Amino acid sequence: MTFQRFAVLGSGAWGTALAATLQNAGRNVVIWGRDPDVIASLKAGNGNPAYLPDIKLPAFEATTDMAALGTLDACLAVVPAQTSRAVFEAAAPVLSPGLPVLLCAKGIEHTRHSLMTDVLAETVPESRPCVLSGPSFAHDVARGLPTAVTLACADRPTGEALSNAIGSPTFRPYWVSDLVGAEVGGAVKNVLAIACGIVDGLALGRSAHAALIARGFAELRRLALAMGAEETTLSGLCGLGDLVLTCSSPQSRNMRFGLKLGQGTPLGDLVKETDSLVEGVATAPAVVALAARHRIDMPIASAVAQIVSGEITVNEAIEDLLDRPLTTET
Repeated sequence: MTFQRFAVLGSGAWGTALAATLQNAGRNVVIWGRDPDVIASLKAGNGNPAYLPDIKLPAFEATTDMAALGTLDACLAVVPAQTSRAVFEAAAPVLSPGLPVLLCAKGIEHTRHSLMTDVLAETVPESRPCVLSGPSFAHDVARGLPTAVTLACADRPTGEALSNAIGSPTFRPYWVSDLVGAEVGGAVKNVLAIACGIVDGLALGRSAHAALIARGFAELRRLALAMGAEETTLSGLCGLGDLVLTCSSPQSRNMRFGLKLGQGTPLGDLVKETDSLVEGVATAPAVVALAARHRIDMPIASAVAQIVSGEITVNEAIEDLLDRPLTTET
């Protein structure tokens, strides 16, 4: 099983970083994106100054025309979760039956509360879904810094062949079969990162920050297991690993969003500036809806959903969480 020619759907920071990783691994890559200026810059070898400024990148084959992708061995879908359905529908005619599609967006569809694997199944039903997730910042990957991620694929030979095709000494994908665990871990951690940012913005201390990560992981685990995930996946790179990274650095857009909220930036101003890029904002209410469907208690995620919808203030959310009855940890 050989994977040589890849399409990357999405020319933002993460899509460009993954395209560079593939090209450095010796693969043929074509990038599709909507912004003609970004595509022109990538083709000219001028990098991606809009999303990865100051990072030198090779020239890429790139296009704004989905029909120009040509014959592919695999595809990486690196567009935001909330626009994935429309992009998949547009790409469906050029994605051949059985083509592996690696889902790289970490979010849950806001309107239908669907995981990205469900969206793909509805729009490109003959594709082979995979999930690429884990503790990875686009700038680190684009610079060639060591990174380890999870590649989830139900079929082990396909998953291992893809891992070998996209892997390199500095980019190490580890195969698992658990797509649900990889997806839920990546999506819920963005919601929890907003909460951690709020805690840091309010200067509540490292003890509170650590407690929030631990209690947030308990919420993530409860929901994922109820949806059919495997325990070992959640304790690995795409669960605990990604949660720790995203909740520990303002390099994360989700944590930065929460940090500014905690520091007093009005919600309306912040949403206008950044909501299209912060997956946790749209994902939070979807997580709460899934938790209700599965009868799972997720007080931290619920608080974030109420904050980003404007139902309660940050201070009210903190008071509500601290006023909850004491109980057993597990």
